[in-house]
Amino acid sequence: MAGQGCFGGTAGRRRGAALVLTALVLAGSLLTGGCADGPRRDTTSQEVQRTLDARAAAVLRHDEAGYLAALDPSARHLAAVARAEFANLAEVPLGSWEYRVTGVRSSGARATADAELRYRLDGYDTSPVTAERRLELAERDGRWYITADRPGHGGGEQLWQQGDVEVVRGTHSLVLGVGRQPERLERLERIAAEADRAVPAVSAAWGGAWAGRVVVVVPESLDAMGRLLGAPAAEYRGIAAVTTGSAGPPGKGPGPADRVTVNPEAYGLLGDLGRRVVLTHETAHVATRAHTSASTPLWLSEGFADWAAYRGTGRDLRQAAPELRRAVRGGDVPAALPTDADFRFGGDARALGRAYEGGRLACELIADRWGEDRLRAFYRAVGASETRDGAVESALDEVLGTSAERFTADWREYLGERLG
Repeated sequence: MAGQGCFGGTAGRRRGAALVLTALVLAGSLLTGGCADGPRRDTTSQEVQRTLDARAAAVLRHDEAGYLAALDPSARHLAAVARAEFANLAEVPLGSWEYRVTGVRSSGARATADAELRYRLDGYDTSPVTAERRLELAERDGRWYITADRPGHGGGEQLWQQGDVEVVRGTHSLVLGVGRQPERLERLERIAAEADRAVPAVSAAWGGAWAGRVVVVVPESLDAMGRLLGAPAAEYRGIAAVTTGSAGPPGKGPGPADRVTVNPEAYGLLGDLGRRVVLTHETAHVATRAHTSASTPLWLSEGFADWAAYRGTGRDLRQAAPELRRAVRGGDVPAALPTDADFRFGGDARALGRAYEGGRLACELIADRWGEDRLRAFYRAVGASETRDGAVESALDEVLGTSAERFTADWREYLGERLG
């Protein structure tokens, strides 16, 4: 999330001159019996907020004219774009839509505002998605109008900015997609069916309360996926899907709603088992979000999601962990559990594969030796820690009765047993 801006004027610094001027003003006031007006309060932020509130209300009541009324009348190109975006939203089941202005910089009749767009999908989101927006505005006849609306710093496009949104409702899923392919609807229906199978599988693996539903977004291409996520598309080449969402503070409940975003190019190359594993893995991230925090290392969050995805598939581990098996059989047993840096996209694909496989086998070790309930309790205990330092070590001691050194040694031995 982009940092909130705070923009305001500064008081004058020439105190000697200010004192003289103040004395003269006070004397004049006493002689005339009048009072000097105070400094004019800058109300630009509140006025911009009112413009955005009116726009949000128009979205929810499906009022195209009201939505376009927030735009500068001279910005014809912007109006055409906004009209198309509004039409693309027609099938999206919005439960809420609001803006929150976080900072305004103004100069005369021009202003730039940073704002959060917060929206919720009715029946699926228990909390809103938050998207950073950067808006340019112009004042005309005492009212502020939007002249440009762009993603905020580090933000991405919204799906309805990429085309007409098709909506497919599954039993446990909502799939939103765009694209020009004739088979688009059929593809979205297949993904909904796959997501519907993933949800109960994750519920069985997680064993705890969660919403029990998932929202899947399917852009038209890898490039479109990159624009949605606000990152170079190359970072996701070969990655079939990712889950986006913010982890809440420990013990404070879930953060903003999650979205599973599918890379149609990589996902389309997978077989039945591959698609099942991918969507179950991503759905596991949605289920565990409320118990995932900054204290949770990626080897645990990604490892648990992979463990949940492969659980019950009957997949032979030597086939499911090819990169790590190759390393172990070559005598290169990892010395330590994967670091967060090992999970970076866009780098060495084999190293990334070893990281995921190593995390999964760490979770499998816990499930095999201590039981699945202890694995879940361990995950929750790590996520509940106030700080990253010592979170894993404390949970290993309190939940599993072991140390970090002993667990790492056991994990390395487990790799040899299972993959050697």
